[in-house]
This record gives sequence, C-alpha cells and structure tokens, in this order.
Amino acid sequence: MDFILSYKSLSLLPPCIANIIADYAEEAHLLDWIDIDMTWSCLTENPSAIFLLEANTDKINSHTLLVNPSAIHLLEANTDGIVRNYLSLNPSAIHLLESNPDKIDWDYLSTNPSAIHLLEANTDRIARGWLLSNPSAIHLFDTKPDRKVRNCLSSNSSAIFLLENNIDRIAQGWLSSNTAAISLMEANIGKIDWDWLSGNPSAIHLLRNNIYTDKIFANPAIFQSNKLRIYKCMVEF
Repeated sequence: MDFILSYKSLSLLPPCIANIIADYAEEAHLLDWIDIDMTWSCLTENPSAIFLLEANTDKINSHTLLVNPSAIHLLEANTDGIVRNYLSLNPSAIHLLESNPDKIDWDYLSTNPSAIHLLEANTDRIARGWLLSNPSAIHLFDTKPDRKVRNCLSSNSSAIFLLENNIDRIAQGWLSSNTAAISLMEANIGKIDWDWLSGNPSAIHLLRNNIYTDKIFANPAIFQSNKLRIYKCMVEF
C-alpha cells in the first residue's frame, strides 16, 4: 500500500520535524533486488537519479548527461561543455538547441518528441528513418507501409496500432525498449531483448524476476519513493 504525504499531515507535526520529513520526501532509494554494481555512465542519463548526480558530480558522464531531461540546470551551468549529438535527444533541451543551432544533430532531433515545431519548419532536414521512433511525429510519417522500417518504428510508443497490425515487421530488440508494448512482449517472452528491456520503465515487473543488464541504471523506475517510510516515521511519532 502506498501513502500520500499531504500538507495537512505535515502540519500536525512540530515545524522542525515536518521540515526534516519534507526534505527526506524529495529523495528516493534504489530497489532492493538490484544486485549488480552501479554503472555511472548509465545512471547519468537517469532522470530519477538527479539527486545522486548532484551529490557525485565527479562521477557524472558528460556525454550521457546530455540526454537526461532532469539535468538541464547542470547543462546550463556549463554550456561551453555541450557537444553536438546527444543533446538533440533531450526533450527538455529545446531552448538550448534553439540558442545554439550549431549543436543540433538532425538525425537525433528527428527522434525528439519536443522538437516537432523545429522538424515541421525544417522538413528537408528530417531523418525519415529516425523519425519513425518519435511518438509525437505520427502525422509526419510517410503513409506507405513499405517505408515503415522495422527498427525505429518498433520503439515508438504511439505506433502500437501499427505494430499490432504488422507483427511480422517488428524488430524485437527495439520493441523491448517500447514503454507501450508490454503486452506484446509478455505474449512473446522468449523474444525479449533483456539488454534493451533493462532501460524500459514500464517493464520493471518483468526485470525483477528475469534477466537485466547494467542498462537498468538508466531506468527511471529503479528508484522507489520514500513515502511509505515517511508514513511509518509519522505513525511512530
């Protein structure tokens, strides 16, 4: 059972205790069944791990940080260190890209769901293959079935209706990264690519009892809220 920490419940406590609990509520802890060594290059791209990154800046991977949508404040503090490529994948970095158009990688930007206005204004620069993985770009797809290549489309969370009608065209590796394709994967457990699945936040229940790789550290779902522990603390108080 999960419990919601409300303002009303905190207001019943002495301010000094309420402040401590409120600060604690902002943190989270790693799921206790993950028993492999932490990989900082993967962790650096995890939007749920920002509290760890801020506390361990010396361990941050400067390249994978570029794709972390929760790390914009860290990137803004060092815009000179931003390199072309990965930043274009970051849905929270559009304002940085618009201010630094020389850093745009149009192949990667074609996959970015927050960049639709840029893609619509620069259709000649769109990478049509990569575009197929963009969940916000269905309206920009080529309508010819034979142009819907297997790989990128299989990872698109907005294209489930197309995948279900073209099962023979699915690329199982890419599908394993698709957050909306869990039912398709559960129906074909033997075809799952566990390395790709390790980063899928919708698949955490499958990973717990099966195989996972160090890519799991890029998975936002590996951190659990402290709500339950806070509730217990309040009850004991």
